[in-house]
Amino acid sequence: MAGNVLGMLAGALYIVSALLGNLWIFAFARAIHGFSMGIFFPSSLSTAVDLAPEGRVGETLGWRGMMFSLGNIIGPALGGYLSDIIGFVGAFAFTVVFSFIGLALVVPVWRDSRETVGKREERHEDVSYSELLRSYFVAASLALFFFAFSYAGITTYLPALYKVLGMPQRLFGFYMMVIGMASFIMRLIGGRSADRMGPIPVIRAGMLLIILGYTVLILYRLPPHSYISALLVGAGFGLSVPAMQLMALGNLPRKIRTMGSSVYTMFFDLGTLGGQVVLGYVANLEGYAGVFPLLPFIAAASLIIVHAPRILGGKKK
Repeated sequence: MAGNVLGMLAGALYIVSALLGNLWIFAFARAIHGFSMGIFFPSSLSTAVDLAPEGRVGETLGWRGMMFSLGNIIGPALGGYLSDIIGFVGAFAFTVVFSFIGLALVVPVWRDSRETVGKREERHEDVSYSELLRSYFVAASLALFFFAFSYAGITTYLPALYKVLGMPQRLFGFYMMVIGMASFIMRLIGGRSADRMGPIPVIRAGMLLIILGYTVLILYRLPPHSYISALLVGAGFGLSVPAMQLMALGNLPRKIRTMGSSVYTMFFDLGTLGGQVVLGYVANLEGYAGVFPLLPFIAAASLIIVHAPRILGGKKK
């Protein structure tokens, strides 16, 4: 609820910045919106696990992930269309409207969840944050870090390469749309499969698809053949993400699950930031095209880390 309220505030500041032509207000609004996302997403993830039916946590995370992918597909296209038709002020006004709708949808869930989650309270009150050091949580978080690190190489430096080559940015927009569509389709499959066979085999399949997609991108950086890599990366993304979430959060005690969600999502942000900065040095030395040969190896590190709990004897525990 607080995340949506901050989203409404950010939207109002966007409108003010557009009316006044003030970039500093816009930058401040972006910071507020970043805080709103930082509050909303971990809480949303934890709530999804809390309210999931017995034995269907992965499927529930898959449904949640599908809605996230759908928003990423529709939102940018709708924003571009609205800004062309009614201007930036009108487009920013819809940020306020959508955040208000999100708030309205969360309120009845909040009321129902207090009773539903209350029935699942642990009998003991001495749950410690040291539980976050469980091998599966640590492995999933580190795997997410390297996953995001490699993915940042695409989202940051592929559009830069297209720009340098004089290609229209809509080609990269279509590349990301293919990733989003493939991820949308595979999210529910990944979640349900993780419920049936456990998260690690599903993550393995997803990461192998991502590594294959990065390899195809090395061979074919330009459209239309580059869209094959987008299809593979998106499908691997859709399989891996709900399974990683289940691996990290599925067995955490409820009292620390929201904190666990915050720490877990923090590793995605750290991976994205690290990928942009470190791969930026590579781009300075080798050019934008020099970034992509490193991505399969970074993703492979994520794949290896996911298996660490089993390798180190965590399977029985």
